[in-house]
Amino acid sequence: MIRRNTRKVKVRNLYIGGDAPISIQSMCDIPTANWQACLEQIKQLSAAGCDVVRLTVNTEEAAAGFKELRRHTDMPLVADIHFDYRLALAAIDAGADKIRINPGNIGGSDRVKAVADACKERGLPIRIGVNGGSLEKDILAKYGRVCPEALRDSALYHASLLEQFGFYDIVLSVKSSDVFTNIEANKLIAAACDYPLHIGVTEAGAIPDGLIKNSAGIGALLSQGIGDTMRISLTDSPVEEVKAAVNLLKALGIRKGINIVSCPTCGRTKIDLKRHYAALKSAIDEIDTDREITVALMGCIVNGPGEAREADVGVAGGDGEAMLFRKGEIIRKIPEYEIVPTLVAEIKELLH
Repeated sequence: MIRRNTRKVKVRNLYIGGDAPISIQSMCDIPTANWQACLEQIKQLSAAGCDVVRLTVNTEEAAAGFKELRRHTDMPLVADIHFDYRLALAAIDAGADKIRINPGNIGGSDRVKAVADACKERGLPIRIGVNGGSLEKDILAKYGRVCPEALRDSALYHASLLEQFGFYDIVLSVKSSDVFTNIEANKLIAAACDYPLHIGVTEAGAIPDGLIKNSAGIGALLSQGIGDTMRISLTDSPVEEVKAAVNLLKALGIRKGINIVSCPTCGRTKIDLKRHYAALKSAIDEIDTDREITVALMGCIVNGPGEAREADVGVAGGDGEAMLFRKGEIIRKIPEYEIVPTLVAEIKELLH
């Protein structure tokens, strides 16, 4: 896959765009004023594989909480600002690594300039977020509806508000709850500028519908080399968002790790494959590695060593037992109750 060539911006110790790896983001679902609870959630997000965390800064108390968080974590933190430019300035003073605004809704050009100048002075990027609900009246009037072209025009308009003050450390984010609109809008923006893009599908809903929409919308863009940082938005725990994002990047071969190959089961299956899969997935989630390892969990010998011959290690189920194999070569038989511990032991051996 050939990545789109973009500018590169720095968010604390992380780069977005250019040749930097695609980063995973999520957002705390706790009021930022309650910084102790936010801190615990940030630790959980980090453990799950999150690279950047966004927090709402909508009050002075939230800005104070943001400042405390900055003192207690090295995680790159983004301040989410709406309407009040003074809160953007407060978040910058509190140690934000990136500001998320719509320049068009924080007031006149003097206010936009104040935020741009403060970010430029500290070397902070600005993420511009646009969706169907934030489109300008004249753009809506031009197209008559929310459409990819309208979202593109709005994003580029907001970027121009910063560009007039010589500010170019910009990340653009255009999202829609409609998967096709989302894909097409990002493709249009990717063709129109070289700013890095934050991608996702907004208001996607809960699991499983939200996972399906995000996988379709984000996966389609990433497979075309579009997207530099991403959030899988779910009506669920932010930790679930991060886990899903990690798995999506693994599925596309973008992020390395342990990948499970498992058959869909059929009438030949004589082991409790679903239970074994859940236990194996849970165990694998506790193993932190950037090594690429494929583990096969197959229901029978028909779909065993042959179909999964490329797996580093795997099992093919039998009647109360399973055949252990490595790279398609059968090693030995094991009882069914040893399937998961045997595979975990094999993985750990591969890692050492």
